[in-house]
Amino acid sequence: QVQLVESGGGLVQAGGSLRLSCAASGRTFASYAMGWFRQAPGKEREFVAAISWSASNIYYADSVKGRFLISRDNAKNTVYLQMNSLKPEDTAEYYCAAHWRGYGSTNENDYNDWGQGTQVTVSS
Repeated sequence: QVQLVESGGGLVQAGGSLRLSCAASGRTFASYAMGWFRQAPGKEREFVAAISWSASNIYYADSVKGRFLISRDNAKNTVYLQMNSLKPEDTAEYYCAAHWRGYGSTNENDYNDWGQGTQVTVSS
């Protein structure tokens, strides 16, 4: 099990950027694939991006491809989500999640551990 804490959310104007961080506890972080998901009010949680333990596999939702960049620093037990060219429709609570020995699944049901979330609000 790993504990996850997200940070970096906030209010930004459309076209702006934010970088989310997700810090993980434990010494086995490098064995986890990591994912970012988001949930907007009144909507189901959706996949945003995922990265395998070695960063050899990276996946993005079509809606964020070319604008968002997921990365990880295993020495710091941290995964990042760089969000550029933000749009009002990116407004949501963003969650990071960990998948033991995973490849970087887009399915939230594959993830074992979740953070508490960080709010991102993009104004038009």
